[in-house]
Amino acid sequence: MISNAIFGSLALLSLALLLWQWVAARRFPLHRRQDDTAFAPAVTLLKSLKGADASTERCLRSWFTQEYDGEMQILFGVASTDDPACEIVRALIREYPSRNAQLIVCAASFDANAKVSKLAELEALARHEVVVISDADVSAPADFLAHAVAPLREPGVGLVSCFYCLANPSTLAMQWEAIAINADFWSQVLQSQSLKPLDFALGAVMVTRRKQLAEIGGFKALADCLADDYQLGNRIARKGHRIALCPVVVECWDPPMSWRAVWKHQLRWARTIRVCQPAPYFFSILSNATLWPLLWLVLAPAKGSLAIFAAVLCVRIFATLDLQSRLTRSLRHAPFLWLAPFKDLMQAGIWLCAFAGNRVEWRGRRFRLHRNGTLERI
Repeated sequence: MISNAIFGSLALLSLALLLWQWVAARRFPLHRRQDDTAFAPAVTLLKSLKGADASTERCLRSWFTQEYDGEMQILFGVASTDDPACEIVRALIREYPSRNAQLIVCAASFDANAKVSKLAELEALARHEVVVISDADVSAPADFLAHAVAPLREPGVGLVSCFYCLANPSTLAMQWEAIAINADFWSQVLQSQSLKPLDFALGAVMVTRRKQLAEIGGFKALADCLADDYQLGNRIARKGHRIALCPVVVECWDPPMSWRAVWKHQLRWARTIRVCQPAPYFFSILSNATLWPLLWLVLAPAKGSLAIFAAVLCVRIFATLDLQSRLTRSLRHAPFLWLAPFKDLMQAGIWLCAFAGNRVEWRGRRFRLHRNGTLERI
């Protein structure tokens, strides 16, 4: 009787949290454009590059073709002239001679986070006050910058982030991860924001000022951090500045990934979040809308538990369809909605593994993750 009450309560709680997450996401003006884009300060874009794949040229080109009225400086950082990204960058610089773009070969890095080491070197070459940091695999719509800088007009805003979608889930494992990114992640961020102001940044694209970077010690202060995007936003927020969300969505284009690669990616992400926000991550298991109804049905079945399990499953699948279609503005993910409950069950396993160790694999290297979010190479 007691176990029935416990599992029944957890099942209903997970449903309530799912509905709250869904409502919070639907209230956000995703993809909305502003009529007034006159605010166009000069910006410097920093891009840390390593390697290239079939999507690299498309992603980098999207920044050369920005329809932005302000002056724009683009700095690409690589560790070596042998990097495959170099030829792509050089070709784009030749194709767009009017763009102020440079390829910088950065000094050898002895820091744990090689990406941030490059950004620290590029930061010193930035000519403009507004700084845009973007991952290499990000493709932005042509009007993105015009809207991404707009929140900086508001008093108190120190950093602007935006949501991103996994644009090319080319394997079944990536379709599974697409549910985590395209349905769950962005809606969970908005659920968190409905409780308190954001105190972290989303790393696909971040827009800030050199003044705010200087206040936190610049990128050099983040050179040994795994979650450099989280730390950047969190440290700026702790200085009293507000983190804003731009409603325009960018795309992330990844090479094909196997189940093993996706598992490692999700586990690294989970252990990173566990270190950055231990209490919220611990309690995040309560929102697993497949796990708790299933446990109720299996371990403490009662009258109506099967019907409630079926109802929750339907809500979960329909919410996933709605959230993915809102973010991607496409229904191409619909055939893979059956993965949503499996994603929840596998996520429970990842949640357990996140507390079972402190090692992560990142870009082919293994690290030990410390409680303060810094990395030690193994």
